[in-house]
Amino acid sequence: MPVTQMDAPARRTFLAQYAIIRHAEGRGSNDPEYYRALPWRDLSGKNSGQWAIRARSYRHFERTVLRDIERTARRPLRILDLGAGNGWMTNQLRQRGHRPIALDIFTDERDGLGALRHYVLPLNGIAAEFDVLPFRDGSLDVAIFNSSLHYSSDYRRTLLQVRRCLRPDGRLVIIDSPVYTAAEHGERMRAERRAQFESTYGFRSDSLGSVEYLDEPALAAISIELGIAWKRSYPWYGWRWALRPWRARFAGQRPPSRFFILSGQFRGAP
Repeated sequence: MPVTQMDAPARRTFLAQYAIIRHAEGRGSNDPEYYRALPWRDLSGKNSGQWAIRARSYRHFERTVLRDIERTARRPLRILDLGAGNGWMTNQLRQRGHRPIALDIFTDERDGLGALRHYVLPLNGIAAEFDVLPFRDGSLDVAIFNSSLHYSSDYRRTLLQVRRCLRPDGRLVIIDSPVYTAAEHGERMRAERRAQFESTYGFRSDSLGSVEYLDEPALAAISIELGIAWKRSYPWYGWRWALRPWRARFAGQRPPSRFFILSGQFRGAP
């Protein structure tokens, strides 16, 4: 879950609305085994489709991007899990022998940092915002936006904070944020999503002013402005997922988002 710099009223509104949505979606459990099984199995059975995506994304990241970083470093890595939610990725990284930190502003006992208590290995969690990272300059090896960068209201501001905290050879990773070919498709998604929330919950869930998506022109502009050399990696989510664009075209709907893993390094000094 996301974190961006905000004033106190907006923060309170966002957290209250986010809790309503997440609880209505059946997130979390009273059983510690639910958390320990993530992302491979959703023991609640309430969000299994989403967890299947998370599992495939994480496995691909683990086998490609993370292994490459590990081979180069040959030591435990200090990894920041941005938008960590209940800490499932932090737990997986901890099991690999690294020193991950779960960062979020949502401290809910079932779906936020409060759930860290359920894991066998002790996990470090920090309640903080994306745009005000409480870390020294050059103190992190890897920063991972775990299905969360799209919650930022200003990608430049958010990524400048990450650049400050990463070592010169540090790695920025973006996983499971929706990417569109054109911004207009993302805007249509955002309008649909807010209308759905207003119809279902009575509010639009837009207090943060989050961008809510990435698009190709924005990624190119960020790369140039901030000096980020991106590498892309494409997990395989199955044929049903791969055929989504064709089904949308035949139905006359907007193109769906794509998920892929972005791994980047900042070129030069800030």
